[in-house]
Amino acid sequence: MSQLNYHHLRYFLAIAREGNLTRAARRLKVSQSALSIQLKKLEESLDCSLFEREHKSLMLTEEGRMVMSYADSIFRSGEEMLATLRNRGGRFRKVLRVGAVATLSKNFQIGFLKEALDDQELEVVIYSASIRELISQLKAHTIDLVLSNSSVPREIEPTTRSILLAEQSVSLVAGGELALPAKFKFPDDLENVPVVLPSLESGIRSSFDLLMERAGMSPLIAAEANDMAMLRLMAKEAKAVSLVPPIVVQDELQSGELIEICKIPSVRERFYAITTKRRFPNPYLARLLGNNEDVDG
Repeated sequence: MSQLNYHHLRYFLAIAREGNLTRAARRLKVSQSALSIQLKKLEESLDCSLFEREHKSLMLTEEGRMVMSYADSIFRSGEEMLATLRNRGGRFRKVLRVGAVATLSKNFQIGFLKEALDDQELEVVIYSASIRELISQLKAHTIDLVLSNSSVPREIEPTTRSILLAEQSVSLVAGGELALPAKFKFPDDLENVPVVLPSLESGIRSSFDLLMERAGMSPLIAAEANDMAMLRLMAKEAKAVSLVPPIVVQDELQSGELIEICKIPSVRERFYAITTKRRFPNPYLARLLGNNEDVDG
């Protein structure tokens, strides 16, 4: 792989944002053919395709989405550096870049980041990806922290630290139209009741499966999802009992659209902030994380 050409990278970012070569060329004031050549050179230097053609639009490939995330961070950092050197001070808004795993509750993310989102001097940028991709970005210093529902052991990633932010027991919830015993007994009353579950990659799914195994039961799985937003939708729509952290469906519980059937204290959802050592850490991190302690000691 050859050395990165930042001129090509800026052209790529313009194409990715416009989703179309013609519009990007017009914005950059270059010819479409010249822009196409620059894109091809970048793809050759990175040894991967960054776009797929779909009708008249260009759609990012998986590699393209990753490159766009890095490129956006690189040029934002450059703008921040120039603004700092020019002593623009308070007129320049600081940026906090947060990576969040897809399985993490959006309600938790918004609740945790509320103070940051309310800060008029701060721009919050949130990326969603797999834990592996986010840790890679964290180590490359293109994001400031990762929000996850699992910690990262130090023996696997020695430069990271996992900070426990919160935890809560998980519940079984259902819509009011589902016929269930008035006094639901867990796990006995789950027999022959369809269940919506998180996917096998989820920590709460592993704990739930272990409980079922110990009880000698095999639940009737109606559906499963690896995304909390999808799990929330299925909890609302499926004629089934759903295993979710209450924070995921807090609005539906408050409105009565969903009913909490029972809590399962032995199955807990944990929320972590994962950071890494940096020579110049984002100053907002200390304020955001407060006195939360490193779970690795």
